[in-house]
Amino acid sequence: MTPDLLDSDARISPVQRECVIGVDLGGTNVRAGAFYEDGSPAGPKFSHPSRAQSGTSAILDSISNTISQAMNAAETKPVRVGMAVPGHIDNHTGVVRWAPNFGETVDGVFHNWNDVPLRQPLEKSLGIDIELGNDANLAAFGEYKFGSGKNEAKCLVLLTIGTGIGGGVIMSPEAVEGEARGPMMLVGGNQGGAELGHTVILDGGPPCLAGTYGAVEGLVQRDAIVERATLRLRRGRESVIDEMVEGDLSKITPRIIFDAAEKGDELAIQVFAEVGHYLGVAMGNFINVFNPDVLAVGGQIAKAEKYLIEPARKAARDVAIPSLFRDVRIVVAEQLDDAGMLGGAALALEKHKWKTR
Repeated sequence: MTPDLLDSDARISPVQRECVIGVDLGGTNVRAGAFYEDGSPAGPKFSHPSRAQSGTSAILDSISNTISQAMNAAETKPVRVGMAVPGHIDNHTGVVRWAPNFGETVDGVFHNWNDVPLRQPLEKSLGIDIELGNDANLAAFGEYKFGSGKNEAKCLVLLTIGTGIGGGVIMSPEAVEGEARGPMMLVGGNQGGAELGHTVILDGGPPCLAGTYGAVEGLVQRDAIVERATLRLRRGRESVIDEMVEGDLSKITPRIIFDAAEKGDELAIQVFAEVGHYLGVAMGNFINVFNPDVLAVGGQIAKAEKYLIEPARKAARDVAIPSLFRDVRIVVAEQLDDAGMLGGAALALEKHKWKTR
């Protein structure tokens, strides 16, 4: 007699979906969550202070505890961890070559991370394979896989606007000549590449933290936007911003400038237009170099799209080769809030896929 296929003992178990842990290590918090292959959550997200300037031991404890929580809460057993870290990250060796915001203060002097092993101690304590990557590069990878790249773009370039300017370049095999498998994340010869924010577009212009003058970062980052508004107000320009901060110019933020622009404030609109122009000059150069079909702008400041990104499109059009500009989509990144975690997840998924073939 043929057993009843609906009988409990004869049921076919559904194929268990694999998941990975995506981690975003920041100067303030470390965040981790479990994700399936399509980027959907496989568990809750956890966030704890990263203790970035409390020394390596404290930082590792915070990272390990946060990842452990995400692993334990995952709907299925995670197969790998991917972590986004700000700085020069060497995934081949598992070492952080340079990270300016992590370290400890000794005798009143802050000593940032240089050549600090990160993978080995974490893998030892957690018992799972871990992949590392620069936070901006992985944000680009996450945007390629789970955002505007739709996991099918020929080449995606991401610029993130915040306290600095991050950049990442993701290419498919169609974007290169020769044997390739993809998607491919550009990291350069010593794993420190794609620092697009430090490209000089105005020689002798404002400085940035890397010590260069006139880089994209010095002209477009958060403080550059605020400074343009602040200086105009100090010169006596009228603006609703002055009322919004009650005369305390130290309270000006990009969000306040955006809210003023929404009220039709001339000064606020001018500030975004000027910053957008320099952003567009950089975009035009990156279009000429990488020929992307998607150029995405990330970070919360990108939400000021009609005041910032629209002027950038116009400047990029004037800089880029016309036949290259014609085929690029300039968009606001779809993954703004969880870009780091999703990028870490994307790296872990790719590494797991290729290492299990």
